[in-house]
Amino acid sequence: MNATAAAPRARAAAKAVGTGPAAIATAGLRKSYGAVTVLDGIDLTVRAGTVFALLGPNGAGKTTMVRILTTLLPPDSGTAAVFGADVVRTPEAARRHFSLTGQYAAVDELLTGEENLVMMGRLNHLGGAGARRRAAELLDRFDLVDARKRRVRTYSGGMRRRLDLAISLIADPPVIFLDEPTTGLDPRSRRAVWAAIARLVESGSTIFLTTQYLEEADQLADRVAVLHGGRVVADGTPAELKDGMARTLVELRFAADDAYGAAAALLSGPDVRAEPESLVLRVPGAGDAAQVKHLLDLLEAHDVHISRLTLSEPTLDEVFLSLTDPAAHHSAADTNQDAT
Repeated sequence: MNATAAAPRARAAAKAVGTGPAAIATAGLRKSYGAVTVLDGIDLTVRAGTVFALLGPNGAGKTTMVRILTTLLPPDSGTAAVFGADVVRTPEAARRHFSLTGQYAAVDELLTGEENLVMMGRLNHLGGAGARRRAAELLDRFDLVDARKRRVRTYSGGMRRRLDLAISLIADPPVIFLDEPTTGLDPRSRRAVWAAIARLVESGSTIFLTTQYLEEADQLADRVAVLHGGRVVADGTPAELKDGMARTLVELRFAADDAYGAAAALLSGPDVRAEPESLVLRVPGAGDAAQVKHLLDLLEAHDVHISRLTLSEPTLDEVFLSLTDPAAHHSAADTNQDAT
């Protein structure tokens, strides 16, 4: 297991997530743009010293949520507070508790990495010597010492993002909002940013993260909420969200079209995922010896031969797709309407 993946697990072992003070709290938060409701009564609590990931498809309202929590946009109704400071009634008090790193690195490309940090230190009233000391600390923390004298325009995307994170920590805020911090980065740069985020939390920061990368949330987050249709449709640890689905997928692969077709007819059901182009059936269930034996006995009794059987645990991607699949939601709505 890599260091990034181990960080949330190490924190979980050291403390029970969800027992600390509330760093961020919202109640009944609503926001509309004309006739379009983006947030429809959001209740959330983020505990201090944890990583909270807000997931959702494009247009789900993730950035709107961050803009409200960081005092950049007023809600239509409801309340939101950062360490008890109401973001509408006492915005200046709320701002003292957080920093915001947006989707794109907000750095001056004509300055060096060190000059960017010193400038921000002076703007935060650290003084010349204090700003230089703080810049040196952050350059070291984010592995940018060797590049400190280079102009930022020569930095890679991952280096710019790490510098952006460093700038957000100039005033050492207890809460850091990261709005899709790794958008557009290559996998290597993304993992470097993950490592930097993990180190931030190890030092005691609270992270509110929005992302479309499910692996990112799985690797970093202590808790995940899925935003869809203006509402939180799921909220829990990554493990809890996965446990809400079938425990295991039994993947059956076939070598011939006729074998695949016969198996698809035998095992047809609303939860069985058929992939005819690759001659694969994915059957959800317990994945234990009894289920596997039943499947094999059934296929053998009908003289259907499989070429390979594998077991896989559900992923956060599958949870996300299940919760935000329009067809699934229409089906649920139809069921509820029929029942009334």
